[in-house]
Amino acid sequence: MKLTSLLCLAAALPLAAWAADPLPAFHGDARQSSVSGLSSGAFMAAQYQVAYSASVVGAGVVAGGPYYCAQGSLPGTVACMAGPPPQPAQLLASAKQFAAAGRIDPLADLAKRRVYLFSGTQDNTVHTPVVDAAASFFQLAGVPAAQIAYQKQLPAGHAQITPAYGNDCGATASPYINHCTWQGQGYDQAGLILQHIYGSLQAKASALTGRIVRFNQKPYAAVGSSLADEGFVYVPRACAEGEACKVHIALHGCQQYAGKVGDAFYAHAGYNNWADSNRILVLYPQTTTSAANPQGCWDWFGYTGPAYAWKSGLQMRALKAMADRLVSAP
Repeated sequence: MKLTSLLCLAAALPLAAWAADPLPAFHGDARQSSVSGLSSGAFMAAQYQVAYSASVVGAGVVAGGPYYCAQGSLPGTVACMAGPPPQPAQLLASAKQFAAAGRIDPLADLAKRRVYLFSGTQDNTVHTPVVDAAASFFQLAGVPAAQIAYQKQLPAGHAQITPAYGNDCGATASPYINHCTWQGQGYDQAGLILQHIYGSLQAKASALTGRIVRFNQKPYAAVGSSLADEGFVYVPRACAEGEACKVHIALHGCQQYAGKVGDAFYAHAGYNNWADSNRILVLYPQTTTSAANPQGCWDWFGYTGPAYAWKSGLQMRALKAMADRLVSAP
């Protein structure tokens, strides 16, 4: 069945009827993928960017800290949220050891990458010094200062920021999406992330032409990975019709997975309208809760095992496999 036919079928069926389908494949280049996230998703985005720097061209870190911040320890998360975090030079030394052992990509590739960071002045969950440490880590790791965008002046709470959707700017409350104004305009964080990573883009679509597709995550969810049975992907019409597309992985935060907040993140975080007009597939992988992960967080502190920050980590390799699958059509 042609990909356009699949999307037409999706439009005719309730979303639940589409749940068991495999993750579809489209044309594109896996070496042009990117990643962003909020909170635990932000820590995971930084982790993913460093580990897969050979193929991931940029990252957006919204209220998150540096690579390997918790150093494989649940108690380590306290300093990586409230501060003071570990010294970036210390964390970089660990990353260099991992790269030398082949557990992550060579760090030299980071000099070609672009990073967006954000900390709200009203965020009392992940404090600004932690995000400062992430900025310092990337600079020490070779990312030129001109390739790092860091916004830390908005009076925002702990949330993904949109121009109009969600809670008031200073809130820290479910679904952890806030609307903020900056310099007289709605702050379009998703657009700023994608434009910083990819450069000049077409204006975002005023109306979506593509579809949100629910897919089966089970083939990617190893035992103990705390991945949900289903994930989501936004598929622009151009991608469905065979044009070459890029992949952006958008990672929700703790207590922000679909089983908790419904479509708030995958439909309203702001990525889809930009993706629609710029041939970007937006992958929204989903966690679930478990005894080791009661809040449905991404693993940035080791609850899936000691390899969590390496390419062999259960969640890390699952995300890479999903992203690669999306652009694997011959």
